[in-house]
Amino acid sequence: MQIVAQILFVIALVAGIGFFARNIKRLIRNIKLGKEVDRSDNSGERFAKMARIALGQSKMVKRPVSGFLHIIVYVGFIIINIEVLEIIIDGIFGTHRIFSFMGGFYNVLIASFEVLAFLVLVGVIIFWLRRNFLNIYRFLGRELKGWPKNDANYILYFEMVLMALFLIMNATDYQLQLNGADHYASEAGIMGSFPISQFLLPILEGMSNGTLIIIERAAWWLHIIGILFFLNYLYYSKHLHILLAFPNVYLSKLTPKGEMDNLEAVKKEVELMMDPNADPFAAPAEGEDEGEPEKFGASDIFDLNQVQLLNSYTCTECGRCTSECPANLTGKKLSPRKIMMDTRDRVEEVGEIINKNGKFEDDGKQLLDDYITREELWACTTCNACVEACPIGIDPLSIILDMRRYLVMEQSAAPNELSIAMTNIENNGAPWPYNQMDRLNWAQEK
Repeated sequence: MQIVAQILFVIALVAGIGFFARNIKRLIRNIKLGKEVDRSDNSGERFAKMARIALGQSKMVKRPVSGFLHIIVYVGFIIINIEVLEIIIDGIFGTHRIFSFMGGFYNVLIASFEVLAFLVLVGVIIFWLRRNFLNIYRFLGRELKGWPKNDANYILYFEMVLMALFLIMNATDYQLQLNGADHYASEAGIMGSFPISQFLLPILEGMSNGTLIIIERAAWWLHIIGILFFLNYLYYSKHLHILLAFPNVYLSKLTPKGEMDNLEAVKKEVELMMDPNADPFAAPAEGEDEGEPEKFGASDIFDLNQVQLLNSYTCTECGRCTSECPANLTGKKLSPRKIMMDTRDRVEEVGEIINKNGKFEDDGKQLLDDYITREELWACTTCNACVEACPIGIDPLSIILDMRRYLVMEQSAAPNELSIAMTNIENNGAPWPYNQMDRLNWAQEK
């Protein structure tokens, strides 16, 4: 029976990791649908920023209650899963607590895992209560109805169950060691230290070794299968940020938040205008191909760059951006969180078409209008509050600006007020409807 269990374990492990690898491959393909962007500069500064924000959680603690709880859950869940390595080795080779040879250090490790598991369990329960009963503004957005709300709860349930299974597994294991059961007991004494799960022993009192083994094996199998399922569920969940937060922060902009990117085509045109020696009417040099004119701005995900698409997949849907957005707070439709969610949904829609047909075939949809409305785009004040608020360096404003560029430069579809201001700038050198010669007339008035 032991060899059968080992074979089944290897099959489950290979299947879980294989499915995860397939999803990661699709994720990378989808992100590469965007335009390439060079973020290879200042690697030292980028690594420092990643260590400070993604690893050190420096922006999370600006909201101390949720930030502290998130650090507990984040650190605890990551460290506890170090034991997964031991579970994998035990599952493949049929051993029991293979790392117990480390003696006292192993006892400290298991004890630490248990304390962290309990803290994670408490933290996740508090998160669940906050999300479902405290009516916190950023969890009430219209974009969080249906699947996004359920997804957040599913993850919390997953973590509760995984931590509970971990403690039950340890409690029954501890009881079997105390009972001297074959395969569990060791001549060296008790393997591990169980400061939390020991409180479950009264529940197990009086149970036979056979019953305890069934409970321990069931908890062990459900725990590792649950972890593999959780790993593959990440691709379909907002919790993909667990994997993507690090590259997302590393590739985020280092320039000042208020600095906008220049369109290369416009920049070249301005340089040509400013060069007194240039001939604007000169024909292209022989053999030089001017190529197709560059599209201004973005109307669909193919016009965005790869970092922007990575941003959309990394979004945690926490709503910190939306809760800081002055347009949203005054009742306008704009929600920076929804901008990121809509972008990801469109990328996924395109990805599914590629999965089905082997290539993208025009489906008659685009990000503009079909997902993000013009009203949302023009409600933005470009204040950068959303960018500053994001705990992992996501930039919703860059997508908004690119889509507004498309509306203005490709469709001439700016709001009337903005069109008047731009016409005045072109004619009068200022946004006001006054001739330059009359600009100082106010100073002559008595």
